[in-house]
Amino acid sequence: MPRRFDHNQSTMNKAELIETVQNALGQAATKRSAEEAVLAVMDSVVMGIKQDNKVQIVGFGTFEVKKRAARIGRNPKTGEAMPIGASLSVGFKPSSALKADL
Repeated sequence: MPRRFDHNQSTMNKAELIETVQNALGQAATKRSAEEAVLAVMDSVVMGIKQDNKVQIVGFGTFEVKKRAARIGRNPKTGEAMPIGASLSVGFKPSSALKADL
């Protein structure tokens, strides 16, 4: 039986994700093929976000480009006000099925 992610652990890194995928694919899968599969999925999500600003994986969630407006922040060391420029980031919204499984 494949090893499940330990929810008591704080994070799963890329190597652990590759190992989990390899275990899920069975004995015929090599670590190299599992790594290629993980990288292919990650690259596809990145490409989809760049092209469409949004990638929705039904039953998992949605990755979407978020726009952050320019704002005034504070230097934590001095407390002095400083401008922070507008920027883009990627947000993730889990599906209701994923939320229910947590």
